[in-house]
Amino acid sequence: MIRIFDYGEVSNDQIFARRGSSADVEKVVSEIIAQVVEKGDEALFAYTRKFDKVELASLEVSEAEFAEAMASVDDEFLSILREAADNIRAYHEKQVRRDYVMMERDGVILGQKITPIEKVGLYVPNGTAAYPSTVLMDAIPAKIAGCSELVMVTPPSRNGKVDPFILAAARVSGIDRVFKVGGAQAVAALAYGTESVPAVYKIVGPGNAYVAEAKKQVYGKVAIDVVAGPSEVLAVADDSCDARIVAADLLSQAEHDVMSTAVLVTDSRAFAEQVAAEMDRQVRLLPRYEIANASVENNGMIIVVDSLDVAIDVANEIAPEHLELCMDEPFSYLDRVKNAGSIFLGKNCPEALGDYMAGPNHTLPTGGIAKFASPLSVDDFVKKSQFTYYTGEALSKIAGKIAIFARNEGLEGHARSVLSRFEDTI
Repeated sequence: MIRIFDYGEVSNDQIFARRGSSADVEKVVSEIIAQVVEKGDEALFAYTRKFDKVELASLEVSEAEFAEAMASVDDEFLSILREAADNIRAYHEKQVRRDYVMMERDGVILGQKITPIEKVGLYVPNGTAAYPSTVLMDAIPAKIAGCSELVMVTPPSRNGKVDPFILAAARVSGIDRVFKVGGAQAVAALAYGTESVPAVYKIVGPGNAYVAEAKKQVYGKVAIDVVAGPSEVLAVADDSCDARIVAADLLSQAEHDVMSTAVLVTDSRAFAEQVAAEMDRQVRLLPRYEIANASVENNGMIIVVDSLDVAIDVANEIAPEHLELCMDEPFSYLDRVKNAGSIFLGKNCPEALGDYMAGPNHTLPTGGIAKFASPLSVDDFVKKSQFTYYTGEALSKIAGKIAIFARNEGLEGHARSVLSRFEDTI
């Protein structure tokens, strides 16, 4: 049974416990990375035998395997994949940044140049569940950005193949190279390269604690999106809502993982008790009952507050990955939301809508980092370069000011580099 607290009984920073990596995870990941750097493909094959319990003949998914996967996926699901891809594409195309040039001053040209990151690695989980939706969410913004090389890694199933739904999503989203490798070893392979897996410049995508720790350890060698933790949802709801529906929304996150967190914040004790009873009833009906029930019992909670205004304050302090505003007038509260990964407005907007079909990205900041981090977007797959051009006449007008600035910082060489263009100072 989910626990019910009055606001103040549990501190905000305990509601979504910030789970860091243990020393054991750090040590194991460090050793895995070192082995991949030293032994390349040999280490990847060995770790696949050890962790995935499968002997692979090759690491890369062949065209024949792609064809087999596409043939095994029914037409209805392929159609749904394509519709979801279209929605994701339409949403993310609005995020595209443009180059700009400034020429307001005589003899001066300034600007910003947007360049796609050439080589990007996409990590797609495949453990207790397969996630073709993550393929779409990671790959489509990268394709829109113009990344020329997308490499996907995902753990193989026990039959030595990649889940056909994942491969179908890869094909629909335009990924051509997929490798059957997961875990920290896959992240290491993308960061450093092996005989088979090409090194990339940035790695994106969610994973378990070992994947998250590996991303943290290779950061600097490559860029990463965020170090993601277990999935979270926080629903703000009043007693005008249907307790049955709110309970179902919370359980949709709880079934992800035993470490997932589902929280309800409400201004009604009676409604809190109704939702708790519904969750207890519904969780027993889920095929992933053991996972969802462990998540609810260990991490789930309901917080009863005095008003919905206080509920929004709680949400801002927690900064959840997913925030549902389950109420009749959600837009009246939208401007007050400061910290959330993705916001779902109203009584007909379950978080699962965002997972699959709506269009906004579902790769989101977790663990409170929505206070400073954003959902995955086209911005994650580009970099910005500045450019500057001055004529000699334009530079001469501010050369003395630059020299004064430089000398006040104690950098005489800077001053001379400018002044030498106009006088014999060196």
